[in-house]
Amino acid sequence: MRVLIDACVLFPTVMREVVLGVAAQGLFEPRWSDRILEEWARATPKLGDGAEAVARGEIALLSVRFPKAIVPVAPHVEQRLWLSDENDIHVLASAIAGSCDAILTINAKDFPKHVLAEEGLARLDPDGFLYSLWLDHPAQVQAAADAVLAEARRLSVDDWTMRSLMKKARLPRLGKALD
Repeated sequence: MRVLIDACVLFPTVMREVVLGVAAQGLFEPRWSDRILEEWARATPKLGDGAEAVARGEIALLSVRFPKAIVPVAPHVEQRLWLSDENDIHVLASAIAGSCDAILTINAKDFPKHVLAEEGLARLDPDGFLYSLWLDHPAQVQAAADAVLAEARRLSVDDWTMRSLMKKARLPRLGKALD
């Protein structure tokens, strides 16, 4: 399954790391565009000085980790599409150009299911998507989440539990399942 990952899923670190950890387990093929990655990088300065540089470094590493994930720009596709938020049309166009099966996004209101269905796409929310993958592949999803939890504990003064970390990352169903 090919899944285009929206910037709103890539920007929060824990959510991104769980999603990409599951992708690294081979449970789906991640896709994104240069513009989506740029949106992620430009959203990070609100985290403080140096955050954008860190994000750009992480983006560079993604190119190595997932070399087939970049979807080329498809302006001819973008021109024929309409969404209520014109700033999201490029996401839909990238999903179409990348022959994706779904768009993984938190932004449900700007990606109406009926519009996506016309293009042969589904809209997935990260928590539901990861929970569904956990139901079918519990060991792989657990391994990805365990790695993220271990890194969060290493980097933080907080002693995170799986449930609390996933809840903070807006993945409560997954956190409850893994707890």
